[in-house]
Amino acid sequence: MLTIRMQRGGRVHMPIYTIVATDSRNPRDGRFNERLGQYNPHIEGQQLIDIKADRINALVKNGATMSDTVKSLFKKNKVLVG
Repeated sequence: MLTIRMQRGGRVHMPIYTIVATDSRNPRDGRFNERLGQYNPHIEGQQLIDIKADRINALVKNGATMSDTVKSLFKKNKVLVG
């Protein structure tokens, strides 16, 4: 099953998360199918970077699920997914 979730990157105490589409059986920082954007928790204001909202909508319509964290992040930043 395809899942849209976050993959941790960056360095110690300074994480940057990449939003990816991956198989739900893959490990968190393992192989992924597609990069869909980035989330930087250290930036004030606009924390989402280069979000591909149209591609996310297409994946969700084809049966992909989103993690709870990604859902709440999109809701908080007013990214329309449906």
